Amino acid sequence: MSRASTRGGYGDDRARRAGRVVGRALRRPFTGAARGVRRATHAHGAGESGLGKLIELHAVNSAGDVMITIALASTVFFSVPTDEARGRVALYLAVTMAPFALLAPVVGPLLDRVPHGRRAAMAGAMLARALLALTMSGAVATGGLQLYPAALGVLVASKAYGVVRSAVVPRLLPPRISLVKANSRVTLAGLLATGIAAPMGAGLHMLGPSWPLYGACVVFAAGTVLSFSLPHKVDSAKGERRARLASREASARSAGTGRKPGLRTVGPSVLHGLQANACLRTLSGFLTFFLAFLLREHPLGGLGEAASLGLVVVAAGTGNALGTAVGAWLKARGPEPIIAAMLGLALCATVLAAVFYPVVAVVVVPAAAAVAGLCQALAKLSLDAMIQRDVPEEVRTSAFARSETALQMSWVVGGAIGISLPLVGTVGMAVAAGLVALGVVLAVRGLLSAARRGGTPSPRVA
Repeated sequence: MSRASTRGGYGDDRARRAGRVVGRALRRPFTGAARGVRRATHAHGAGESGLGKLIELHAVNSAGDVMITIALASTVFFSVPTDEARGRVALYLAVTMAPFALLAPVVGPLLDRVPHGRRAAMAGAMLARALLALTMSGAVATGGLQLYPAALGVLVASKAYGVVRSAVVPRLLPPRISLVKANSRVTLAGLLATGIAAPMGAGLHMLGPSWPLYGACVVFAAGTVLSFSLPHKVDSAKGERRARLASREASARSAGTGRKPGLRTVGPSVLHGLQANACLRTLSGFLTFFLAFLLREHPLGGLGEAASLGLVVVAAGTGNALGTAVGAWLKARGPEPIIAAMLGLALCATVLAAVFYPVVAVVVVPAAAAVAGLCQALAKLSLDAMIQRDVPEEVRTSAFARSETALQMSWVVGGAIGISLPLVGTVGMAVAAGLVALGVVLAVRGLLSAARRGGTPSPRVA
């Protein structure tokens, strides 16, 4: 063998070794981040129970949803004048209400009756949104009416996923994690995924209005595969029955005849907690749409339209994340007082926002958004704790599904109120305070009375 060929072989080996070194160096940040995420999602027994995989699945779901939201917002809201945008958003909310008002009474009972298909239902919801994202990619640039049937399909699929996820979480609880903490982990993973996917979606939108939908299609396709990685016990329905929002008399008759119990048989805490959460969710929907239009026409002092909207979005997201993080560490020994306190805090924030809006809007509006996010997150976690504590196990899964439906409908109602008001900041904040005051009137007295009567949570909640 010639000396030249020997040198050539040696040079090739060096080049291959150098290539491997460079490849490892490039992969290391991604593999290290992936291992860090896996350790976080699988901590405290969540990996063994399967909760870690559900957390990852929900992160994928949130990332896909935010990409679709970015694509639709560019068409429905930002690309047209304000008056036309109101009409489009109203149509969008009507489409949003349709699956909640018409299909929610069907979806929940249907999933109750076919509990052995939960993994398939979650995979189907993911796959449907992947295909619908492709369908919308052709219409998103023009904003034609054909976009709305596809958006309806996306919302129905998203609703079905949310119902099933609420039913699945209690079945994947590891021994060392309460339901409150488990829901906190799932929600926080969704928020983090949203924060990561939102700039990615915005970057894709710079390539063209259809590109975020292409990205969503890829994300939901991955979610379809990931759904089937959940443990088989997700599909188990052993010991489950359906929950019903029955009256006291009907519940008493059911108890006497041996029929399925209603939620009122467990006491007033859950229903008062649901009323309070519905008002806070209505506040969230209201602020989302009212402030979106208000700040488009009247940006906060010294800031532009985009900067004003961005400031409020960041404040709301920070409040939501803070509430979720606090809930993950909070020992929920008194969920009723926590919910009552969240209503009081939200009422104070909205009243102050209404009073001081003409003077320091740039301060009070983001503060109100942050407080609304914080209160909504903590109140929802406390509601979950009460359902786990007070609702019998045989109807607990159905109770989670039905409470989630009520809260999503409340958000849509709040959004509809928000787009119907004149764009006057003081008026809007006053209406927001009125929505929270309604929750105070409906729920606080009952929550505090229930707390005084006792109702110590089980050890799993603490």
